[in-house]
Amino acid sequence: MLLEKPFNNDEQPINSGINRRFFIKAGLGACVGLILPQSAYANYTKKTGIRQISFHNLHTGEKVKAVYWEKGRYVVGALREIDNVLRDHRTGKKHAIDVRLLDMVQLLHRLLGAKKEFQVVSGYRSPETNRLLAAQQHGVAKHSLHMQGKAIDIRLPEFSLSDVRKAALSMQVGGVGYYPGSNFIHLDSGQVRNW
Repeated sequence: MLLEKPFNNDEQPINSGINRRFFIKAGLGACVGLILPQSAYANYTKKTGIRQISFHNLHTGEKVKAVYWEKGRYVVGALREIDNVLRDHRTGKKHAIDVRLLDMVQLLHRLLGAKKEFQVVSGYRSPETNRLLAAQQHGVAKHSLHMQGKAIDIRLPEFSLSDVRKAALSMQVGGVGYYPGSNFIHLDSGQVRNW
């Protein structure tokens, strides 16, 4: 089953919650960050017609390689497979992963020219898991975007972590966190920022 795509033929957002008031409030700088990936997708999707992504969940050992966007729409079955592999491995709870996050991760893969799948350290986190981690570890946000399916902690073994971070920062979309001690970068579909 295919979902209606959130872009028209010119790859401009429609029905995505972004409107003129948002652009005025957010400011031109932030808006440029939102537009850049769409141009990249416009060029890419005109050539291939698909968006594909591959994940390997390091906690469960599960893998998924899925074409999650084709024929101008998101593929519901593929999104469900991705949701399953990125579920909270501690509780087994699942949550819909934000397609904007998937698009960010897929674009990052293309920018790097990567051949291998992303290794996933953390995808969706249930509120229970997030509370547990926040109590045990410094730096876990109490209102983490992981709990909304809008964040992922990943690495690409064929590239240095610093190169993955540089490529992610160059996209100027969402949040990028750098955790070299734990060997992952954090990506989220929230506001443009980095740490």
